[in-house]
Amino acid sequence: NFVKARTTAQKNACINNLRQLEGAVQQLALEKGMASSATYTIDVLKPYIKLDSAGNIPACPAGGDYSPGLTVADSPTCSLSTLADSPHKLP
Repeated sequence: NFVKARTTAQKNACINNLRQLEGAVQQLALEKGMASSATYTIDVLKPYIKLDSAGNIPACPAGGDYSPGLTVADSPTCSLSTLADSPHKLP
């Protein structure tokens, strides 16, 4: 039960991070007048998101890596989004 609770907590924290990243993308696009087909990198989101104590974008608590969407219209993803039992992806 402990392992399942930890896995669920990590997944939920990752999903919340993805929501923050998605909000940052939308704010960036709005402020910069970017088209929905424009591309971006994760690093350009730093001014729009609360950074950790080291000045980095929060990491996936389960060790996954965040990637930008292909365009502003696509949501950021976690490398653990394909897990069968507990996928780290936005609903």
